[in-house]
Amino acid sequence: MTFYASWMPYATLDDGTRLAYDVHPGASGADGPGVLLFAGQALAGSSWSPLVEAFRAAGPVVVFDHRGIGASDDAFPRGWSTRDCARDAVGVLDAARSAGGIGDRVDVYGFSMGGRAAQWLAADHPDRVRRLILGATTVGDRHGVERPSDVLRILVRSDRRALLELFFPPDWLESHPESAEAILARPRSLPAQRAHFAASTDHDGAAALPRIEAPTLVLHGAEDRMCPAGNAEILRAGIDGARMRVYRGARHGYHLQEPAATVDALDFLTAP
Repeated sequence: MTFYASWMPYATLDDGTRLAYDVHPGASGADGPGVLLFAGQALAGSSWSPLVEAFRAAGPVVVFDHRGIGASDDAFPRGWSTRDCARDAVGVLDAARSAGGIGDRVDVYGFSMGGRAAQWLAADHPDRVRRLILGATTVGDRHGVERPSDVLRILVRSDRRALLELFFPPDWLESHPESAEAILARPRSLPAQRAHFAASTDHDGAAALPRIEAPTLVLHGAEDRMCPAGNAEILRAGIDGARMRVYRGARHGYHLQEPAATVDALDFLTAP
């Protein structure tokens, strides 16, 4: 799957910004309303490529490029935040629904910064979110567990190899080069990269968590240093009725590294 083809549809937001998106039809017999796979910081929708086929078992799968990423317009309002990112996602859902690809309420799986924004999506738009999965994410540094300072230095330096090893163990990475390619950031400009970093870093979802009504599953890698695993328990405790799974030996890219994570996610989304 590529996000650079001219034939991809666009969602046009209220400010005129166009976001590239795609809807993959559900597999035969899948009757879910649709699953929005919400990518992480500066990642294109193609970061979900290794998992799209599996998630078609839960219904149509929606992926999109954030502002300033991949094939989407490089345009940001001042002070763009994870809450604004959630509003952008609603615009994508509106476009996909109008095209007849998904239902009014969908399941949302947010990874990393996508999970931060998904907290606001579920809190501010409960009529649009049926079930929620929050993966490798946090309520925010103010109320959560901060990443170690050496991890922050890796992010600032954009050291490709060190960054990939925050996502995956070295031996696993060597045998799965396609995952390394999928997880690479796709910013269209340095300002876009900075806007994503600022939105993710400034996220504070403490006011959102108590308002989340959708059944929620929290997933995390036990060895995640990018977003320490203690954040998973904080989210579980802050969202009424939330359930949690933590995967031993998995890092920030647990969702690509650990097949059991996809099994658990699909069991949750397809349960009666």
